[in-house]
Parts: sequence; C-alpha cells; structure tokens
Amino acid sequence: MKIKNDLLLRTLRLEKTDRTPVWIMRQAGRYLPEYREVRAQAGDFMTMARNPKMVCEVTLQPLRRFDLDAVIIFSDILTIPDAMGLGLYFVTGEGPKFKKPIVTEADVDALPKIDVKTDLKYVMDGLKLTSKTLEGKVPLLGFCGSPWTLLTYMVEGGSSKTFAKAKAFLLNQSQAAHKLLQKLTDASIDYLNQQIASGANAVQVFDSWGGSLSPAMYEEFSLQYMKQIVDGVKAVNPETPVILFSKGVQYNLSKMSDTGADCLGVDWTTDLSLAKELTKGKVALQGNLDPCVLYAQDEVIEKEVKRVLGSYGEGPGHVFNLGHGMHPDMKPEKLAVLVNAVKKYSQK
Repeated sequence: MKIKNDLLLRTLRLEKTDRTPVWIMRQAGRYLPEYREVRAQAGDFMTMARNPKMVCEVTLQPLRRFDLDAVIIFSDILTIPDAMGLGLYFVTGEGPKFKKPIVTEADVDALPKIDVKTDLKYVMDGLKLTSKTLEGKVPLLGFCGSPWTLLTYMVEGGSSKTFAKAKAFLLNQSQAAHKLLQKLTDASIDYLNQQIASGANAVQVFDSWGGSLSPAMYEEFSLQYMKQIVDGVKAVNPETPVILFSKGVQYNLSKMSDTGADCLGVDWTTDLSLAKELTKGKVALQGNLDPCVLYAQDEVIEKEVKRVLGSYGEGPGHVFNLGHGMHPDMKPEKLAVLVNAVKKYSQK
C-alpha cells in the first residue's frame, strides 16, 4: 500500500525532507479521555490489547486529534513472555506482573517455543485491521521489547527500581541468562517479521532498561541480541526501517549505530548534537524532548521544541519524539502545542 504521508519513512532512510516528522511514544494512552472510555469498556488492559477492533480504535485516536506523521500499534512489550505462559496480569498503580517468574535454568528450559502466527494472532489481527482502516494515511509502526528488558520483567516478576534479581541472574546464572535472551531474540525476530507481513511499515525495539546495565554488561546482555534482531528483520525485510530505542545509554550510541539499525531513539539526557557526533551520520536519530516539558506553559513547550530542533542542527535524519513516553496525567492540549511547534519551526 502506498503511504500518502511518507515523511517518517524518508527521514529514516536519511533522505532530505521539507520538515521534521513527529510521532510520540505512548501517544495512544491514558492521557486521552477517549482511550480511557475504551479501556473502561474492556474492563482490563489485556482484554483491550487482545481485541483487534479496540486495538485499531485506540491506535488511531491520536491521529484524529493531532497532525502526527505516524501511528504505533497499541500493544504491550510483554506479549512474548505472556505467550510463553508466564501468566501476565496488571495491577492498578503497580503495572505488569507475572504469576510464574523465571528463577532457574530449568524454568528457562521449560519455556515453549512460540508460534507468533497463532500464539500472537491477536496482535497480527489488530495490525491488519489498523493498516486497512488507516488506508496508507501515515506509516504504521510495529514494535517489541528488547530481550534484556523482557528478561527483567520475567525474572523480577514485574517492574523494578534496582533490577537486583535480574542482574543477579545475569551474574550468577549467565548460561541460563544467555539461553533465555536467545529464546526471546528468536521469538522477537519472528514477531517483528510477522508484524511487517501484517501491515507494519517500520518497527521499533524498546530497550527501556538498557541504561541500568554497565557498558560491558550492556554489550553482552542487551546490544548483541538487539543486533541479532536487526539482522533477522533485515534478512527478511531489507527495506523496512528498524528503530532501536535504548534508554539511558549515552556512550553506547556509537556501538548501537554499528548494529545495522536505521534509527536510534535518544532520551532527553543526551543532547542530540552529541548523539550525532557519536553516531557519525550512520543512522537517523529520534527524540528527544523531556516528557515533563509537557507540564510547562505553551510558550515554554515551543521554546523547548525549538531547542531540540536546534540541537539536531542541519541535515536530514531527525524524527521528533519525546525522550520516553507520555505520562497518564498529561493534558492532550499540551501535545497539540508540541506537534504544531514541530511543524512550525522545522520547515526547511
């Protein structure tokens, strides 16, 4: 299907464009009253995520409100561990949890090899319906969680501030850890390729907790597996752009730019001019406004948007985004100010 507004895809290919494209992580989410209505109808998060009509509806909601250059499929990074039988559930105010966390190598060995076509059919059905409904208006993004980020939830049994159990698992049971990371990598490659077959025009790998690892551990337990994912997607879908987003990994950006990814997401703790220097023009860069700027007055939001655009400087390859996702208590009107400011100030 021909994409009418292909600004994002051209930017990811480092082609010249007349302005900077913009989309926002967690743009389909709780800050939108219309999202909360659908969520209330569903009753719980996974019921909504498994319902293709609801997935399509909430994916497209932000596009009705804001002049965005892409939509990202509404789903969760933990769909793969859930399909492996760990028993995903959500606790209000505490986030995702697993009934059966991974403790030993035997637990890793017991994990089934999933078939993404059947075990995660609901994700593909959501993508197909959304792609059809979207009619090529803007690109549709698919995504997965990075193997390391998935491992943290699987071993901790939920989210964590210290990642003590997950890191102890890497250090004390490194063979089991590598085995688990490889299983997750293989599943993620199949998952992203199937998402592309179902209508995704580009894909992103969310390595939310990459920055919790030392540079050496990051390379061993996160980066090498993300590189495999890039290779595995490119082997089947050479033309489909792949974005890697590792939060908090500043000086690993140069190594990330050698993975074969088309674009790197950059959080707000790294200036885009430094990210550009570290990556030597090999990749597009996505980001990187601090999400909390959206709590500011409109003129402050505009000023900060200008600052981010200025920090990237001249030349193609900048996708405007937040340095992480929207917060549930943010006001939709503030996002409108951001999107309009990107359009206004990035015109070439």
